[in-house]
Amino acid sequence: MGTSATDSSERDATNPITSSDRREFMKLALGGALGASALLSSAGKASAIEYTFAPGIKLGSNDEPAEPTDDQLLFLTQIGVKFVNVDTTPDQRTLEWFLKIKKRYEDAGIKVWTIGEVQCIPEIVLNLPGRDEKIEMYKEYLRNLSKAGLYYTTYVHSGNGIWHSGRETIRGAEARAVDMSSPNLYGEWDGIKYHLPLTNGRVFTEKEIWDNYTYFIKQVAPVAEEVGVRIGIHPEDPPVPMLGGVPRCIFTSFEGYKKALEIANSPNVGIVLCCGTWLEGGRTMMGKDPVEMIRYFGPEKIWQIHFRNISAPLPHFVETFIDNGYYDMYKVAKALVEVNFDGNVMWDHTPKVVGGRYSECAYGFAYMKALFQAAQFEAQAQVRA
Repeated sequence: MGTSATDSSERDATNPITSSDRREFMKLALGGALGASALLSSAGKASAIEYTFAPGIKLGSNDEPAEPTDDQLLFLTQIGVKFVNVDTTPDQRTLEWFLKIKKRYEDAGIKVWTIGEVQCIPEIVLNLPGRDEKIEMYKEYLRNLSKAGLYYTTYVHSGNGIWHSGRETIRGAEARAVDMSSPNLYGEWDGIKYHLPLTNGRVFTEKEIWDNYTYFIKQVAPVAEEVGVRIGIHPEDPPVPMLGGVPRCIFTSFEGYKKALEIANSPNVGIVLCCGTWLEGGRTMMGKDPVEMIRYFGPEKIWQIHFRNISAPLPHFVETFIDNGYYDMYKVAKALVEVNFDGNVMWDHTPKVVGGRYSECAYGFAYMKALFQAAQFEAQAQVRA
């Protein structure tokens, strides 16, 4: 690719192009490698304005604090982190906080990719009382991101959170585990816990889940286009057919994503490819593996990668180190280099180690960075040959 994995610093908001121009460019650049449906999912939106990402893969760290200490910022600088996703509490998801957080990191030379992701909203996913108010809240969140100069956010369309069965030890380190046969299985998001057999009082149908997604995305996509924010949709974790009476029928497979993006029909609705969640399902359940997803959708529709690994596919997995899972993560780095990925790749979800988060981040980020440097050197060698 000829560009360092970490040398591109920000989105180019001075070069707006129409979505139809971008589609034609991507067709030429990728030589038809993208699937037709991925391109057609933006059809009919020629008047929507998109802002291009600056060239190069942008490596970063996930779940960084809203109020980092000087030592935390110095640490990120020392290990070479240039981009962060920032975690917030609900009361910090305001324009004033976004501006404050962004300035704090940028004063240290670190770019904020996104702040305070709003997701896993049962009122929206399940059409519960207060749905329209939550949708209006989400629209305002998109507007505030744009006003703060932030143009990407991750969204999870889940009605009962992310699920766990406890902590297990892998290579001597404690990590999140999911064992579908465990009596301790539970879901959680924003401090709310969900338990089997029914998390929301009844069994919902797949049609309800699809209808509710359509209702939501048709309202928020025009706002995202208007303010220039891209929404990357994260797969449901774990990607099983149903949990607690709630079908997980959309963002748990390649075919589900294809249909969802076609319904959105927007250049501003795409994918965050969480490698860990995708590997939880495995190719049999998901329809494609991470590399196949990258080659099908490419940088046209995938805007963020959660770079993590797990011990085995469902029904039982433990989150593990990048180099200790069942999937070769170098293949992901190589595929992203080969498709000229220009989005964000985040170190994410590794086991707890001696030394705390500093040790976890230093090991995980450095290992990830080395994989991408190796992939770029290999690509450059092939060009020279």
